[in-house]
Amino acid sequence: MVSGPSLYPATVEQIVSVFQAASKQKAWDHFSKAQRKNLDMWRKQAEEIRNMHNEQLMGIRREEEMEMSDDDMEDAPDSKDSEDSGVSQAEALKEENDSLRCQLDAYRNEVELLKQEQGKNQPIRSEEDNTHSQQLSFLQQALQGMQKQLLKMREELKQREAELEKSLEDKQQLKNQVLNLKEGLQNLQNIHAMQLETAKQDDRGSEESTNQTSEATVSTVVSCSQEKEGPTEKNPQSPVQSEREALLVGIISTFLHVHPFGASIEYICSYLQRLDTKINPSEVEALLSRLPCTFRQELTGVGASLEKRWNFCGFQGIKST
Repeated sequence: MVSGPSLYPATVEQIVSVFQAASKQKAWDHFSKAQRKNLDMWRKQAEEIRNMHNEQLMGIRREEEMEMSDDDMEDAPDSKDSEDSGVSQAEALKEENDSLRCQLDAYRNEVELLKQEQGKNQPIRSEEDNTHSQQLSFLQQALQGMQKQLLKMREELKQREAELEKSLEDKQQLKNQVLNLKEGLQNLQNIHAMQLETAKQDDRGSEESTNQTSEATVSTVVSCSQEKEGPTEKNPQSPVQSEREALLVGIISTFLHVHPFGASIEYICSYLQRLDTKINPSEVEALLSRLPCTFRQELTGVGASLEKRWNFCGFQGIKST
């Protein structure tokens, strides 16, 4: 740039104001790094010229004041020299003013070029900004979707935990029920085993009693029947018609002897069928009916619970015959 001792003040101030405006952040962002460097250098040069111009003006004013304080009776050649000096200074200022105007026009043209370049780059930046904005929007939407999915997964996790806890409780209850059932089954098995053992002991006792008393009972029954019938001429037919019936009478007598409260015909037949499966309940009942001194039928219960039971009465019957 062109510098001089005396510059036109308004032009210099305009140049400085232009560079200061370009240095503001809003306009400064539109320039490249190299352009910013040139603008900063030009601004400093313009400020230096302005400062030098101000100093020169202050020096001229001081000189004028000193000349005015001198004697008014100076020679005419001195005033003519001062006038010539003022004319030469004015011409120098005019030349510098023209030079600064040219430089200012050049700066303005460069600023316009920079603005045009910035305008060309602006659509590209706008597209990039739009792309970045769209990407940011997509990322935000994806983040929101992930947050919603995370909340949903947390709710599902809570539900699964509740279901798992409930299933564990149900499983524990089932285990307790299974243990209770096992205990109950074991108790039933023990009771059943005890009942079987008791039944076996009863059967053994019955068999032993049968072996001990069968002979005496048969003889008693036969004697009782013979005494009741009397002479063969009056009742020639015997109630015991065969040896098999005699054995049945002995076995039934032994069975009823160990059942003092009597037994039904079904119970008696179930016991006899363990010895012989061909036993017929009607046959047994007919045999018992033919021996009233040995067996007696009684009715027990009331109404629907009415039941017929047979009792052994051979010990009483032998006395009455």
